[in-house]
Amino acid sequence: GGGRGRGGKNVGGSGLSKSRLYPQAQHSHYPHYAASATPNQAGGAAEIQELASKRVDIQKKRFYLDVKQSSRGRFLKIAEVWIGRGRQDNIRKSKLTLSLSVAAELKDCLGDFIEHYAHLGLKGHRQEHGHGKDQASRRRQKHSAPSPPVSVGSEEHPHSVLKTDYIERDNRKYYLDLKENQRGRFLRIRQTMMRGTGMIGYFGHSLGQEQTIVLPAQGMIEFRDALVQLIEDYGEGDIEERRGGDDDPLELPEGTSFRVDNKRFYFDVGSNKYGIFLKLKFP
Repeated sequence: GGGRGRGGKNVGGSGLSKSRLYPQAQHSHYPHYAASATPNQAGGAAEIQELASKRVDIQKKRFYLDVKQSSRGRFLKIAEVWIGRGRQDNIRKSKLTLSLSVAAELKDCLGDFIEHYAHLGLKGHRQEHGHGKDQASRRRQKHSAPSPPVSVGSEEHPHSVLKTDYIERDNRKYYLDLKENQRGRFLRIRQTMMRGTGMIGYFGHSLGQEQTIVLPAQGMIEFRDALVQLIEDYGEGDIEERRGGDDDPLELPEGTSFRVDNKRFYFDVGSNKYGIFLKLKFP
């Protein structure tokens, strides 16, 4: 879902430009990240080659966008590195892995979120300058007052959802939520995979896990632009879409049949670009 992601580039003076884009990730400066970026060689996983990398700095976070290739095709790995202030909490990281075809859909969704965020900023600007100082003072008092315990359905929930969307592809689902809390607005991108644990998937890691990154809203344009460049340069190598129903054929159970009265029923599990399905045949 989402538009073509063009509206965000026309936003000026909306506070969306406080991030920096680097053409290549400086992995050598972050040994913790460099260790996690090495190919997974355990359990007979396919060797993974890195083709390109970009880095986007947003506030105290660094996002590494790496295009990688395995025997199954090309994919994108996004790593979020958070640089803290504590002695033992200097680096925290999370990751998100997706095919380049899904990355193209993510790029389109980001365009919608950028436009929505810009409209929120303009609306807030008009409200701030269109009302008197008394109302502004009342707003400050309201936010500084201690908040009472909240219920699940309360509008004063610590994380207020401003916009939500999702992408569904094969056995994976990607949830995008633009949220707001006392620290500001941010976009959470969460990936879930609907297969059992213990299997090695298209991206060379175990399936059945959840991955999440959190992107400060003011850096969505730079993040989207980095994504666009990688897709334009390396998107043709995404073999997953061209393989369609041949994806992961060995992980599907064998067909079976059984007889009921005078009829025999045949059950076959198949897959295509929409997911995994069960086909039932009987004479």
